[in-house]
Amino acid sequence: MTDSQRRTAGRPQPWDRSYRDGSAQRAWDIGAPQPVIVALADAGLLASPLLDIGCGTGENSLLVASRGLDVTGADWAGAAIEGARQKARERDIRATFEVADALDLGGLAHRFQAVVDSGLFHVFEPDEAIRYAASLHEVTLEGGHLHLLCFSDREPDWGGPYRISEAQLRSAFEDGWQVESVEPSTFATGFEGGTAQAWLARIRAI
Repeated sequence: MTDSQRRTAGRPQPWDRSYRDGSAQRAWDIGAPQPVIVALADAGLLASPLLDIGCGTGENSLLVASRGLDVTGADWAGAAIEGARQKARERDIRATFEVADALDLGGLAHRFQAVVDSGLFHVFEPDEAIRYAASLHEVTLEGGHLHLLCFSDREPDWGGPYRISEAQLRSAFEDGWQVESVEPSTFATGFEGGTAQAWLARIRAI
């Protein structure tokens, strides 16, 4: 992510362009599900209906849907959603993909028992992060779980997403949520080295 994208994280245009010019595929859209999401699915920790917020071209959504769960993938980049729908058709996997603003999810038709955020939270500035948590809460059923994977402050700042501390993560989800766990993890990327240090949080709507 460039400094310009950091400053405009709440607006869709830079993200839509990144999927059309291929820069997303060179950075965070790795063409496969995130290994952490695969592990969560393998462990039976994902519930239906599930929202994959910031789904990109849908690899995590399609993995979960292939396991028989009712999945909606949402992203504010129309180009990403086009790619996700095409993948679903080609693979004959039933999943719903919608263009949506992560900071204003109230317009979604469904409420969800589980939410996966794989790489979205870390694009938001602190005030946006609080708005994002409130937006997610509006569409998450009471007792439902958010599984959140984001860059951590243990990763050197060579560019790309914001580096998030455990304290920042917990602070964003103080209202309406209970943070059940925050554990060190890794994020698969297209950047040099292939992985980045991350946090994996399990957060319950209350």
